[in-house]
Amino acid sequence: MINLRPERESERGAIAAVITAAFAGAEHSGGNEAQIVDDLRAAGDLCVSIVAVEGDELVGHVAMSPVVIDGNDHWFGLGPVSVLPMRQGEGIGAMLIDLALETVAAQGAYGCVVLGDPEYYRRFGFKAGLGPTFPGAPEDAFMALPMTGRVPKGEARYAPAFYRD
Repeated sequence: MINLRPERESERGAIAAVITAAFAGAEHSGGNEAQIVDDLRAAGDLCVSIVAVEGDELVGHVAMSPVVIDGNDHWFGLGPVSVLPMRQGEGIGAMLIDLALETVAAQGAYGCVVLGDPEYYRRFGFKAGLGPTFPGAPEDAFMALPMTGRVPKGEARYAPAFYRD
């Protein structure tokens, strides 16, 4: 049985290992996804960090961080979403995403953005072309999920951890 819960400090190494394994060989991976999560955590920008645990094994992780769109805050960026390669396709990522979205909605989020596979993220309600943009991203792969109010138009600006080399 999969247990979803907030990360524990003692799990940070295991979280980094899951993220690294999940993105190894991924077509659009920068190879720095685990470092981004560590940097978000260190800067106080890791707003949501949920793990999926089965028995004693950490099998997945999801992160959410703040995003500002045209001066509008209370928006969040989903990702990275990571599941061990041998456990992908079992619905663990979907469970993590659902709980992360519920968590930020309960915190008063106006919405969430994600850069990823449109076919996958549409099932959670994300849609492309709603207003937010991200430089260099394919138009259909940068999507928004409004939770309250209007959707701002303009460039989405992620936390500084996403812009380090």
